[in-house]
This record gives sequence, structure tokens and C-alpha cells, in this order.
Amino acid sequence: QVQLVESGGVLVQAGGSLRLSCAASGNSFSVNLMGWYRQSPGKQREMLAIIISDSGTNYADPVKGRFTISRDNRKNTVYLQMNSLKPEDTAIYYCTLLALGRSYWGQGTQVTVSS
Repeated sequence: QVQLVESGGVLVQAGGSLRLSCAASGNSFSVNLMGWYRQSPGKQREMLAIIISDSGTNYADPVKGRFTISRDNRKNTVYLQMNSLKPEDTAIYYCTLLALGRSYWGQGTQVTVSS
């Protein structure tokens, strides 16, 4: 069974930066994709950034140029560096992993951006 644990969510002022981490643990497997989503109250969960094995990265338009996804394979950890944060970035941020046709999700970490 795969477990994902996010960390790094805090209260930050608009214009600030934050780095989220997501550590994966469990059985050895071939990871096809890791990524970050977020969900605000009353809104659907939206994809922010994904990193695909051997294929690079992809970003949603609202975060292009501000957020950067990266992965440390030795630590089985994926990161989301967030810069120039805005109040509308306030949400619960979730990490996801796709392996062998199954998707896994973390419990989420709250990011709050004050104006």
C-alpha cells in the first residue's frame, strides 16, 4: 500500500513564497506520475502541476511561471515551489501519485494566503 504525506502548508502573506513537500512510502513500484492538486471551498479539485517519468512537467495556466514542481527520486519526494502567492491560491493542496494504473492521494495540507 502506498502512503503519501504532504507538509509545508502554512499562513503566508500575498507575494510570499512557500514550498510544499510530499513523501511517498510503501511498496516498491514504477511511478508513472506525481503531481499536485488543490481544492478551495465550493470549488472542484483542480490540477496544478504534474511530473511524468521520462516526459517532463505540465502546469495549469493559473500557476505557470509561479509554481515549480520537482522530484527527488532518492527520497521518493515531490515538491511544489510556490512563488508570488495570491489570496486566490488559498486552498487545501493535495499530492497524488499514479503507479501501475492506480492513483493514490495524500491527506492534504492547508495553504492560506492573506492579502
